[in-house]
Amino acid sequence: MLRAMMQGRGPYKPLAILRHTGPLRATRPQHWRSQHSCAEKHSSCARHPLWTGPVSSLGGTWQSPINIQWRDSVYDPQLAPLRVSYDATSCRYLWNTGYFFQVEFDDSCEESGISGGPLGNHYRLKQFHFHWGATDEWGSEHMVDGHAYPAELHLVHWNSMKYENYKEATVGENGLAVIGVFLKLGAQHEALQRLVDVLPGVKHKDTQVAVGPFDPSCLLPACRDYWTYPGSLTTPPLAESVTWIIQKMPIEVAPSQLSAFRTLLFSGHGEEEEAMVNNYRPLQPLMDRKVRSSFQATGVGMRS
Repeated sequence: MLRAMMQGRGPYKPLAILRHTGPLRATRPQHWRSQHSCAEKHSSCARHPLWTGPVSSLGGTWQSPINIQWRDSVYDPQLAPLRVSYDATSCRYLWNTGYFFQVEFDDSCEESGISGGPLGNHYRLKQFHFHWGATDEWGSEHMVDGHAYPAELHLVHWNSMKYENYKEATVGENGLAVIGVFLKLGAQHEALQRLVDVLPGVKHKDTQVAVGPFDPSCLLPACRDYWTYPGSLTTPPLAESVTWIIQKMPIEVAPSQLSAFRTLLFSGHGEEEEAMVNNYRPLQPLMDRKVRSSFQATGVGMRS
């Protein structure tokens, strides 16, 4: 999440493949490993080769993303439904950050955001973005029982009751709340197509196009069951300031829509072209955290 500073990048290292055992377990490349010291036993506490900015929490104990295990998640009957209310007119523009494409919102409006669920107060919407893979076999940052989805949406909100602005909230305790939504292959998603249609205008890094009005609640699944856990940003500064709210149910998107994501470039105008794929961080250890669920599981390892 957040913009990664992209100057001075080098070529990707050879891919290392994660092998998962058991049925329906996807494999995905652990395509980048740490170039800086982490806890020794957590060598996958990775730093992307495209990052050059400061990393404040590399090697922390509440890092994201994680593999969510159905059998280990704890049903919490105190978790209320998440309340979502976005102002479509606050949508400003879509841009290529050099790491993913991101849709920015005017966050001066207190009413546009989320509350309820695991949150103690209202959080304002700031932006949303996606992570995806080079193929439809992987791309999500979080996994469920070892299964990776082709892509993952992150809707990023900040705690306007506790902090003066988004920048302060980014590195502050309980500063951010991020809704994660998995994408799976299926029917074309009509609302997403509005974004796909403008992607040719942001093929290169640091290009942008106007978008709006756009209400991102149209990108949420009909079923609002979720998992929640305390974690971190998945790009620098990797601050452990995030309350993650991961939707249980994915949304369907067409293969052609995900293919359009892969037409974007990490590189800017005049630079050697580098396809924007595999822009996810490898899994991080759960450590002593608990993953809570707003729903009671009816079976182990069930997913759509």
